[in-house]
Amino acid sequence: MIGAIVLAAGESKRMGVPKLLLPYCGATMIEAVLAGVTASRVDATLVVLGADRRAIREKISGFPVSVTVNKRFRRGMLSSIQKGIASLPGGFRAALIVLGDQPNIGPPVIDRLIDAWKDARKGIVVPAYEGRRGHPLLLDLKYRGEIANLSPETGLRGLLQAHPDDILAVDVPAAAVLADIDTPEDYRKAVSR
Repeated sequence: MIGAIVLAAGESKRMGVPKLLLPYCGATMIEAVLAGVTASRVDATLVVLGADRRAIREKISGFPVSVTVNKRFRRGMLSSIQKGIASLPGGFRAALIVLGDQPNIGPPVIDRLIDAWKDARKGIVVPAYEGRRGHPLLLDLKYRGEIANLSPETGLRGLLQAHPDDILAVDVPAAAVLADIDTPEDYRKAVSR
């Protein structure tokens, strides 16, 4: 089984407001992300909450997702990845790490990563657009223990650096894998497209 872990715990410091609750294509940013993830072939979706958790939980209550809270969200993204992976039941074989501020990642990209993981049997599958790696990442849970012990200084990059021969870059036709929304300018550009 493959579980999606949607990272929705950040404080949106650069945005200045809770970015996942900003309007996006007739919904909010987090709703757009979850619409894409839940329409894909992942077996279950787990949302990691932290800052603004009550408002986000209320907004996503209609989605078929489970929720976990990262009380240490101020320690950074790695702490949310670790919390999400620790919260996945033992029957899961892989985790798709989805950024909560990438609302244009649709089911075709996610499904292509899943197919590549199943076919190639590589432990780390990343999307690539025009030769540049992006997100989301699909991680085999054989790395569960190693991810739990990564340091905040290196983050998930440390896992990729330790296992370069176990990485598969999958070409996708979507530039969205390279773009997340961090600042008001990023948001203006995204909604104007």
